[in-house]
Amino acid sequence: MLDAYRVLDLTDEKGFMCGKALADLGADVVKVEPPGGDPARNIGPFYHDIPHSEGSLYWLAYNANKRGITLNIETKDGQEILKSLARTADLVIESFAPGYLKDLRLDYSVLRQLNPGIILTSITPFGQSGPYRDHKTSDLVSMALGGYVFLTGECDRAPVRIGFPQAYLHAGMAAASGTMIAHYHRLIAGEGQWVEVSIQEACAWIPPDSYIFWEMNQLIEERHGGVRVRPTTGARMRRVWACDDGYVSFDLYGGRLARNFMIPLVAWMAEEGMAPDFLREIDWATFDYSTVTPEIVDRISEPVSRFFRKHTKEELWQGGVVRRCCIYPVSSPEEVGRSAQLKERGYWVNLRHDEFDCGITYPGICIRSSEVMYTLRRRAPLIGEHNEEVYGEIGLSKEERASLSQAGVI
Repeated sequence: MLDAYRVLDLTDEKGFMCGKALADLGADVVKVEPPGGDPARNIGPFYHDIPHSEGSLYWLAYNANKRGITLNIETKDGQEILKSLARTADLVIESFAPGYLKDLRLDYSVLRQLNPGIILTSITPFGQSGPYRDHKTSDLVSMALGGYVFLTGECDRAPVRIGFPQAYLHAGMAAASGTMIAHYHRLIAGEGQWVEVSIQEACAWIPPDSYIFWEMNQLIEERHGGVRVRPTTGARMRRVWACDDGYVSFDLYGGRLARNFMIPLVAWMAEEGMAPDFLREIDWATFDYSTVTPEIVDRISEPVSRFFRKHTKEELWQGGVVRRCCIYPVSSPEEVGRSAQLKERGYWVNLRHDEFDCGITYPGICIRSSEVMYTLRRRAPLIGEHNEEVYGEIGLSKEERASLSQAGVI
């Protein structure tokens, strides 16, 4: 879809995902890192747990499908080379602090003079304006100030961050979306523009379910972990349940949602002789959990829990499908890896790594098209792996490249 376009990726870990998304759609994404390598190459975990600048699994994951060059843009020669590259590029993405590129005379006002159709996408912690403009961030800071940490954790304990850092991934996908909208505008109007993304604002968009919960229940979503506590009664509503070989997700919904939750579940329990009389006597279509006591909820939960523990995740999933009952397996990473559905779809891709003398299995690309085949084309670049190739494309001779390398420019 994007194989006619070139992207210069000047981001650190705050923007890797943006370049990865564009590369997965076919763009020629050239990752620009300082001589000696991007500091993000030191982010673990590492291949076989051996710290090495070429062995960061984080780097490999989010820079696959990209070519890679080294360039010191803080030198005069480096700035001129970047300008030459920008003349050949359609998109530039960066995650420097606000004002950094302007100080180097490489900001959008300069780039558009060199290439009127160019699109510059900037990813920063808090945007290009506002009282937090010059503040730094981390995953914890972004998720907390974006409001997500408030919703995470057990209801009777302090809020926590989720286990794997995601703030930069959400910002990267927001940046990729904004970049594509700007690209579409360029195709229509013939003009580029400057796209800016605030990581905090991207994080504020993460928990849409809390907005839906308000619309449905007129209650503000709060921390509940695997159990939701009803503010009106104090009843604890379990959402994650242990089963014979792991966990499943299920909500004790009554009312208008009961037809996909409690009604088919109680009928199924009755088929197996595991539904107490009081469960079968409840009118679930009118049952309102917001008005019942914690004791009643616990009385309902006990036989439901016993039923789930008798069955495997697969049994509950398949039985739920047949009965149109919303029971969802909670898959571990290992189970996702051996998913029959993902295998049938050819989702997993093995990329050869000569530096490790082996292949590594990667998640594939989740977008399919009747017109274009998307796939992982290359592993993440080694430090300066494509210097000769890319710099040759803009006319730098072998002698010039050697001189620039000796001077620490490339």
